[in-house]
Amino acid sequence: MSTTTQDQTAAHDDHHHGAPKGIMRWVLTTNHKDIGTLYLWFSFIMFLTGGAMAMVIRAELFQPGLQLVEPNFFNQMTTVHGLIMVFGAVMPAFTGLANWLIPMMIGAPDMALPRMNNWSFWILPFAFTILLSSLFMEGGGPNFGWTFYAPLSTTYSPDSTALFVFSIHIMGISSIMGAINVIVTIVNLRAPGMTWMKLPLFVWTWLITAFLLIAVMPVLAGAVTMVLTDKFFGTSFFDAAGGGDPVMFQHIFWFFGHPEVYIMILPSFGIISAIVPAFSRKPLFGYASMVYATASIAILSFLVWAHHMFTTGMPVFAELFFMYCTMLIAVPTGVKVFNWVATMWRGSLSFETPMLFAVAFIILFTIGGFSGLMLAITPADFQYHDTYFVVAHFHYVLVTGAIFSIMAAAYYWLPKWTGHMYNERLGQWHFWCSVISVNVLFFPMHFLGLAGMPRRIPDYSIQFADINQIVSIGGFAFGLSQLIFLVLVIKCIRGGEKAPAKPWEGSEGLEWTLPSPAPYHSFTTPPEVK
Repeated sequence: MSTTTQDQTAAHDDHHHGAPKGIMRWVLTTNHKDIGTLYLWFSFIMFLTGGAMAMVIRAELFQPGLQLVEPNFFNQMTTVHGLIMVFGAVMPAFTGLANWLIPMMIGAPDMALPRMNNWSFWILPFAFTILLSSLFMEGGGPNFGWTFYAPLSTTYSPDSTALFVFSIHIMGISSIMGAINVIVTIVNLRAPGMTWMKLPLFVWTWLITAFLLIAVMPVLAGAVTMVLTDKFFGTSFFDAAGGGDPVMFQHIFWFFGHPEVYIMILPSFGIISAIVPAFSRKPLFGYASMVYATASIAILSFLVWAHHMFTTGMPVFAELFFMYCTMLIAVPTGVKVFNWVATMWRGSLSFETPMLFAVAFIILFTIGGFSGLMLAITPADFQYHDTYFVVAHFHYVLVTGAIFSIMAAAYYWLPKWTGHMYNERLGQWHFWCSVISVNVLFFPMHFLGLAGMPRRIPDYSIQFADINQIVSIGGFAFGLSQLIFLVLVIKCIRGGEKAPAKPWEGSEGLEWTLPSPAPYHSFTTPPEVK
C-alpha cells in the first residue's frame, strides 16, 4: 500500500493542541489514543487480578484434600476468575487495540464518536468494582461458574447475585457502545482510496466482531435479567415447578456464549495477519479468502451454540445438526492457519518477539482447534463433557490464542505507541518463560480430563495428584512470567532506544507513515491511498 502524506511536520503541527496535562486529561479525554491506553492498562490490571485468582485455584489443587480455602470460596474464585478474564482482560484489551489502531490504519483523525468512547471506557472500572466488592458481601460473591447456569444462579445463589447481574449489564452496555463506535468509524472515516478490499485485516476482523457484539450482548442482558427476576421477584423462567425450564437457560446463554468465543478470537486473527507478513517480508497470502473466512466464521457462530449441551438430552437430529455445524466452522479457521503458513513459506523470516508470539499462536491455537473438533463429536463429547479436557481446550484457545495475540500486538506496536524500542532480550525471556510454562500448565489437563477428572472441583481423587502438581507448578511459573512483561512495558515507556517511524522493515500500513511516537492527532489531513 503506497501512501502520499504531505510533509510530516506540516501535517502534524501539534503545538497548538497537544495532549492536556494532569489527571483530568485521562478522565475527560476524547482522544482515541488516550482511551486505547486506558483500556490496555485496565485490561492488564484485570489480567493480573484474574491471574491471582487462578493462583488461588491452582494452590488449592496442588494436592488432594482441602488445604487453603473453603469449597464455597473456591467456587467464587473459579467464577470470578472466568468473568474477569473474559469481560475484564481479553475484551477490553481488544477494544484498546481497536481504539489505538483503527483510526491510524484507515487514515482517520479519531474515532467517529469520541464522547461515547470516553463513556464506554469509564463505566468499566465501576462494573468491576461492583463485581469484586460482591466477594466481601455476606454469603460471598458469585459461586456458580462464569456460565451461571440456573438453578445454581437462581435458587441456590448468594444475595450478591444482584451485584453480579448489575455489573454484567454495565459491561454489556460498554461493549455495545464500543462496537457501534468501531462500525461507524470504519464505515464513515476511511481515507480517500481506502476501499473495502484494501482494509487491513485487523480492521476487517474488528468490523465483523463489532456486529457480533451488537447481536449477542442483548441476549446476555436478557439472560441475566431473567436470572435476577427468578431469584428476587418470584418469576420462574428457569424453574420447572413454575412451568419454566432450566435447559432453556443454557440455550439462551450459549446463544450468546458461542459467538462470544469468536468475539474473543477474531481480532487475534487480524493481529496475526499483520505480524506474520511483516516478519516474513511478504504480502499476506490469500487476503480475500481471509476476509470471507472471517465473515463465514461470524455467520456460522450462530449455528453451533448447542454443542455445549450435547449431554442435556437433545433429540438425536439436533445433536447431529450441531455436530456437523461445529465441524463446518473449523473449515474457515483452517483456511486462516493455511494462509499464515503459506505467508511464511519461503519468506525471509526473522524472529523478533512479536513474531515468536505469532508463531506460538498459530501452533498452540491449532492444538486448541483440534481438541475442539474432538469435542464436536457428539458421542465422544459424552466422555469429555465437564472434565478437565474441556478446560484444556478452551485455555489453549483463549490463553495461547487470544492472550498470546494481544502480547504479540503489544510488542509489535509498542515502538509506535511509546516512541521507544522495547528491550528485545527481556521480550525473548518473557516469550520463552510464557510458552514453556503455559504448556506445562494446560497440556497435562487433557490427560486429567480423559482419565475422568471433573472440572470446577476443590478436591479430587488421589490418582490425579501427580499431574495436578505439575499443572500447578506450570500455573505459578506462567503467572510470574507476566511480571517480566510488566517490567518491560514500564521500561519501554520511560525510555530506551528511539524508535523510527517504521521499526519493522516488512510492516505495511498507514500507521507506519506516522512518526513514532504517534502524534496526539494522527491524520489532520487525510492521506491518499493508492
